[in-house]
Parts: sequence; structure tokens; C-alpha cells
Amino acid sequence: MEGSVNRAAERLGMSTPAMSRLLGQIREAYDDPIFIRSSRRLIPTPFAESMRQRLRALAAEAEALSRPQDKAPVGTTADPSSWSGSPVIDAAPLTARPSILLEGEPPPEAFARKLASLGKAEDTRKRLAKHIATIGAGIGHSRPLTAGEAEDAFSIILQGEADPVQIGALLSVMNFRGETAAELAGLVRAARSHLGASDCEMSRIDLDWPAYISPKSRRMPWFLQAALLLAQAGHRILIHGLDGGDGTRGKLVSAAGAIGIPTCASLASATEAIDAQGIAYLPVAAMSSQLHRLHMLYGLFETRSPVNSLMPLLNPLDAPAIVMGVVRPAYRELHCDAGALLGCNNLAVMGASRDAAEATPFRSSTLLRLVGGHAESLFLPASPEPMSYPLTGMTSLEYWQGVWNGTVRDERATDIIAATASIALLTLTGADADRLEECRTVARKLWERRRKDVSQSTHSCRDEAAL
Repeated sequence: MEGSVNRAAERLGMSTPAMSRLLGQIREAYDDPIFIRSSRRLIPTPFAESMRQRLRALAAEAEALSRPQDKAPVGTTADPSSWSGSPVIDAAPLTARPSILLEGEPPPEAFARKLASLGKAEDTRKRLAKHIATIGAGIGHSRPLTAGEAEDAFSIILQGEADPVQIGALLSVMNFRGETAAELAGLVRAARSHLGASDCEMSRIDLDWPAYISPKSRRMPWFLQAALLLAQAGHRILIHGLDGGDGTRGKLVSAAGAIGIPTCASLASATEAIDAQGIAYLPVAAMSSQLHRLHMLYGLFETRSPVNSLMPLLNPLDAPAIVMGVVRPAYRELHCDAGALLGCNNLAVMGASRDAAEATPFRSSTLLRLVGGHAESLFLPASPEPMSYPLTGMTSLEYWQGVWNGTVRDERATDIIAATASIALLTLTGADADRLEECRTVARKLWERRRKDVSQSTHSCRDEAAL
């Protein structure tokens, strides 16, 4: 299985349009999609997998009929001495052999009862092993997990009942083959159930803003300032995420604190902070140590895992709108499809250089959206890029904070912040695409209002100091 329409057409000596028409005819004939999209390639549906062996048998039979059969001369018999190996001893199957019990060993019935009493952990590991075998048995013998199977598998891991080898096997095989939207939705449901957010009293949240920065990212988090703009306008926002690797660990916490966004230690404290200030940052370690440890497997794998894919869709406080950034193009459609399966009404997936929702207005991009649960795409043309100026006698955090306070003027940073805020506004309201320009105008006004508020606050502080 080639995993691509183009490669399949090339292998069969057909044009790509002809291959697409043939695939369409097959889908219509069997009333089955035949292939489903994953983050990396096309994967056969369970029905297609069930047909694979039958088609191979038919092909082998047709090939055998098309060539003469080799016949041994009459009167000859097989010579055992010509075998390359030793003859196979015809042994009785294990179930048919008599039991050989050592003195003092319990009878089979008692041994079976002892196995049954080993507890839930053994049962769940066996169940997880079946899920791993379902996706990892090899081409022709494997299939993607259903949403329910993926939820069950990840629930076992989050409950701490999986063997560490099983965790690595499941995540690695799924990542190598590419997650499907159904699998991703199942993983997200398991993670939400693990958090138990529905068991605690939650305040109304308007917007969920995941921010899981790549360990290799060294860019300034301008999206935090865009989120704070909207919070000051009365929208209630939860930012949750991870600060990245060793070189960037603590960046989001430091940046959030520099402009007054509270960092919280639990879901409950995050809801209290949002009640008080309209915004909060919640590190993944504060939500769940299990999810944090699984996320940090990046350091052992040196590659992403399905845990990285599920976190942008986590939405721990069940906000009606989500705005996210996804680096890899194939994953953007995957997240949009998984969001639809999860019942997300308003969702925006930006193409980004990090796994956080931050616009890149200086190059054209396509914004994938769910509006009222329906998928659509919005082309964003590039705008002229203003001149950027190097840091002069400031640390990157001081410069970043200076832009917010108005002591540093950086039109390039301002454009990024305003563009990010406008997309978030469009997502919050669930508005049609033609209202994006209106949202840009509102975002610019919010930025100018913030500058006046900061200036007034600065003058007030100076007056108090003089008194």
C-alpha cells in the first residue's frame, strides 16, 4: 500500500486523475471511503483491510492460472535426504498434552483461579496489548484504532496501569503510521476524562488558547500580548501549555508574569484567576503530572508523539471556541477533522512556526476553521513587513515587555499582535470570514487603548512616587 494516490498511480502506470476516478468508482461501488486521511498518508479503512487478503488470493490464483504448472516426473518421490533442515517432529498441541505437575503444585483449576485473581492491572495490560497489535501487526494485518479503542488505550496509560514498554510501543507505532482524526479524538477524550474538569465547578470560559512551544523555538511569545488584549476587552481566556526544552523552560511563565498574566497551579486556581482578571496561564504540569511526563518523552524519542498532537485540542475548561497553531501542514487538517468529531463549534487552526496560535501576517497562509461545527478555509494574503530593529542594551524579555509598556516602538511586533488578536476575535464570535477586516480594526483600537492605559498608569505611578 503506497499511502498516496500519486505514488499508487505511478506504480500502476496510470495518471493521477485516472487513479482518482478509479478510487471514486470503488468508493461508490462499496459505499465505503476505502482510505482515511492520517497526519502522514492515506490509511485503509477496516473494510479495505478485510478486502486486502481476498484480493491478494484472487491475484495469486490468477497468476497461477496464467502459467503452466511444474510437474514432477511420474514415479518419483520426495527424498528426505535432500532436505536442507531436520525433519519436523509431529508433536501434539499443548492443549492436548497431559499435565505434568510437580509435587505440591496446585491443580490446573486452582492455578487458573490464581491467574484470574492477579487483578485489574494484568487485565488492562492485556487489553492495551490488543490495541497495540491492532495498529502494529504490519501491512495487511493492522488497521487504525477506532475513537473508542484509542480512548481506552490512552486511559490505561493515564491511569498508570500500562507497562513502560507498551507506552513507547503504542506512541511510536501510531506516530510512525500517522494518527487518524478518530484516534486523535479518542486520545483527547481520555485526557479530558483523566483531568476530571467536569467534576469541579467551572466558570464560563470564552476562549481556549493552547501554547505548547517547540523545544527548538527561540522566538518571543507575542501571542501572550494578543491574548491579554482580548482579556482586557472582557473576554475570558485560558492559556495552557508547556515552555519547551531546557533552553526555553520558564519563558512563558516569565513573559506572562511580566505583563500581569497569572500563572496558576491547578484548574481550580485558574478558574479563580479568570474570574478576577479574565485570563490565566496554566502549565501542563499543573493540570496533570502524567500528561506532563508523557509530553516530555520528546527528549527520549527526539521526535513528536501523539501526545503532542492531542494537547492543542485538550480544552480543559470546555470553552466554546479554540484558537491553536499547528506547525506541520498535514496536521492542520487532522486537527480540524478531530475537532469536528469532538463537537467543537468554533475552532481556528493557524499555520505557525510553533505550536501556539500566533499569526504570521508577512507571508500568505490559509486559516482552517470550524464555524458552527462546519469546516471552511480562509486565505490570508501577506502584508508588507515593517523594518525590524535589533535589541540595544536590553534582554529579549525586557524588549518584549517594553513593547507592551510602550517604551519600545516595534511596528513589526505590533502587526503580529494585532493580526493574532483579530483571528482570535473572529473565532470567538464565530463570525463569517468577511468580517475579518472588522476584527482587525477592533484589534488595532484595543492596542491603542492599551497604550493609553499603560501611559496613564505610568504617569500615576510617577505622581505617587513624587508625593
